[in-house]
Amino acid sequence: MAQGSHALSIARLEQAIAADAALRRIRRMQPVGGPGDRIFPPTYPGGQKGTARHIFEKRRIAGEDRDCVLLDSVQSQANRLEAALLDLVRNETVSIPHVVVDFSGAKANGEDLSDIGEITSLKAPHRIYDAIIRDSVLDGTDFPKTEEYKALVKARPQDATAVFALSPTALVFGAWNSTGQGGGLGAKFPRLVTSEIVGIGLARGERIAAHIDPRDRPADRLSQPIPRGERMAVRIDPLGIRAEAQVQGGPLDWRVAAPGTKGKDVKNPSKVNHSNVPAEPAELGVTVDYAQHVATLSFAGLRALGFGANGSEQAAAARLALAALALLAFAAQDVAGYDLRSRCHLVPEGPAPWEIVRADGTAEPVAFDLDRCRALLDEAIGRVHAAGLEWRGKPLRLIPQPKLVELVALSRAKALKGETEEAGGT
Repeated sequence: MAQGSHALSIARLEQAIAADAALRRIRRMQPVGGPGDRIFPPTYPGGQKGTARHIFEKRRIAGEDRDCVLLDSVQSQANRLEAALLDLVRNETVSIPHVVVDFSGAKANGEDLSDIGEITSLKAPHRIYDAIIRDSVLDGTDFPKTEEYKALVKARPQDATAVFALSPTALVFGAWNSTGQGGGLGAKFPRLVTSEIVGIGLARGERIAAHIDPRDRPADRLSQPIPRGERMAVRIDPLGIRAEAQVQGGPLDWRVAAPGTKGKDVKNPSKVNHSNVPAEPAELGVTVDYAQHVATLSFAGLRALGFGANGSEQAAAARLALAALALLAFAAQDVAGYDLRSRCHLVPEGPAPWEIVRADGTAEPVAFDLDRCRALLDEAIGRVHAAGLEWRGKPLRLIPQPKLVELVALSRAKALKGETEEAGGT
């Protein structure tokens, strides 16, 4: 327990939800290899060719403009927190209502899709409103025709009862019914939890690539230097196939082009993965003074959610359960650790307190761990039942509609034939 903090009780959590601004923790972290070790941020497409790049920015910290780099975005952190909760569910240590789409018996055109397993509302990209869930079947009825789905599309922040009943984590991490069903635009439920990790005090890599034959660099980059902090990657062909040789066709049905052949399908052999294959510049990673992890739970956001016609009792119980879920996710992530990706494993510099941020901006240190959060959730679930709200002990199980199975099978067949996906294709 951090110095000066006290164990978070269910009574104090109720008070915070009713009157305080937020729960937060601001924590400094370092690479597991120690200060100054190189770490690799996530890469995002950018530029006309979609070249992968890190996200660099300046932030105002302690009165100074500091060079920073994004290490884990709010969206990525939400996915990790959901994954931590899903692990607890699968280990049967907690009970959280959610929806499962089971592909175990799915087959189409001779293709067995059982390896997909189960897609849950804790993993689907758009959570409870994801198209995978929409295009499924509940007890022989297409899900959009069921009362459960009809209630979902009518849900709004003023009455989020239907979402709470099927997938309360969708309210914790945010959800949007982007199909716009239920009249007007689809309901949006803003995220209650934000969590982000940023590298502070940035030094970019300085290594420069060597031993790259200029003839094998893309023609439009021959006159351009390799930027600082980047390197050119290249696959060296052990067969010595040269770029001047030309082929026609796709990766699995290519043929050598006759000398002088012209046409759109005549291409460099690198297009079928032969010859030296150059790549766009690749980032080399960074070193930072430290990583800063900021996590928050908005009590004001919780108060904006309504639940049912019975008003205050149901709303208080539902909000308490949502807060307990959020705390449980934070605690579970701490236990799982912060190995974000290859060569980006972070550890805390030391203990950092959670704080209840009061309405006047003052802070009150509090403490909780995984066991405490389980106890808080158990007590909150009891309040939910007492208030007459539903808390499903088992997931709502669906199977994919035949058309969804057929679409997945067709996509796999095309991939096996070596057909490439065109960005923005028709």
